[in-house]
Amino acid sequence: MTPTRSAVQLSDGRELIYFDEDPGSGRSGYPDTRQLPPPPPASQLRYDPLTDEWIAIAAHRNTRTFLPPSDACPLCPTTERFASEIPAPSYDVVVFENQFPSFSDRIVPDELTQVTDMVPVRPGHGRCEVVCFTSDHDSAFGSLPPARVRTVIDALADRTAELSALPEVAQVFPFENRGVEIGVTLHHPHGQIYAYPTVTPKTAAYLRAAKRHFEKTGRNLYADVLAAEQEAKVRVVASNEHWTAYVPAAARWPFEVHLAPHRQVPDLPALTDAERDAFGPLYLDLLRRFDGLFGKPMPYISAWHQAVTGEGRELGYLHLELFSIRRAADKLKFLAGSESAMGAFVNDIVPEAAAQRLRDI
Repeated sequence: MTPTRSAVQLSDGRELIYFDEDPGSGRSGYPDTRQLPPPPPASQLRYDPLTDEWIAIAAHRNTRTFLPPSDACPLCPTTERFASEIPAPSYDVVVFENQFPSFSDRIVPDELTQVTDMVPVRPGHGRCEVVCFTSDHDSAFGSLPPARVRTVIDALADRTAELSALPEVAQVFPFENRGVEIGVTLHHPHGQIYAYPTVTPKTAAYLRAAKRHFEKTGRNLYADVLAAEQEAKVRVVASNEHWTAYVPAAARWPFEVHLAPHRQVPDLPALTDAERDAFGPLYLDLLRRFDGLFGKPMPYISAWHQAVTGEGRELGYLHLELFSIRRAADKLKFLAGSESAMGAFVNDIVPEAAAQRLRDI
């Protein structure tokens, strides 16, 4: 069942949206009792002519909340003792504008249009949102029931559609970071959505490769990669009627899995009800396999790759990339000189062996 959507405004003017599984919850009736200062202005984008990339400068994010105690968690429901970002005393899934955004629509006129003749400057126009998966502070995405995962997917689809329609947004990126090893600053189960004003470097590289492949073959690049993995079978971890999960043949990370629908769709809003329902059980199975690798919670990044909103949209193929930096029970893969300085990855785990270990869980 599609969740009931209700939007409210926080005391500083930011938007918050409840996605309720019970239509009669009445959560939108709870006001934000805090007295918050105005949200910060948008970040500044500076162009790097050496790499043809835009870098966001967002100094206000240096003061963001860092690993607060559980009784002062800003993502838990509001209680009599603590007023959080969510005014209601409970919730299913909730999305709200980030208090410390990398991109926003709060543009302040700035006379600075360039740093040098080679480095133009523009506002970081876009939007950043926080997605809370459950009101249970001590839970995790992998502990959610499939019905709640469906609610999350519906919420992400809703936000993708709305944010993609903004004229300044080039790409919408939902993701989850889990684990202090990854760098999370809040323990509560949550993800984020970045609505970028530019196409990200990784997506730009995807698009260049996809365009070359289409011009050569007339086919979609990701569809061909997925078909090849399905035929090879050796790196497939799990699958169902609508989705396949596999370790890429050229995986960068010790444990990396792509989860892709069996038909080419540009983004989450394009998924059918059957595809949305089928995603949850398979994804939850993958998360349990990740946690089972070393018998403890696995730090991971879960990243949705969606089609861009403008030129090259027809080349996109929705898929989820799930990966961890843990390479052994007591070892992490840090981005060393080759990865950090040159972007040239060296993987410690053979992809076929990683797939087999995940299948064996």
